[in-house]
Amino acid sequence: MNDSVPQTEIPQEAAPAQPEYDPAAPARSRCPAPHRQPEVDAQLERLADADHLATDGHLEVYEDVHRGLRDALTALDARPGPPAPPSTYGTRS
Repeated sequence: MNDSVPQTEIPQEAAPAQPEYDPAAPARSRCPAPHRQPEVDAQLERLADADHLATDGHLEVYEDVHRGLRDALTALDARPGPPAPPSTYGTRS
């Protein structure tokens, strides 16, 4: 008695076609998942602009995005937070 399952062949037409890899084709930038900061998302989306430029134009885009992300982080530090609780240091009860 043979308990093995017979293997079926998949017709060649049913197999998904693999796109050909072209190492000379430009790589597409992939923007990460959206953040809760619109300023950050806008800067990360700007990275896609480098896809349409020659390699020597990438530096300008990268520097612009870096500057924008740095400004967004600096703005987060500058926002006023909740007031600090009153200090009880040096008081006696």
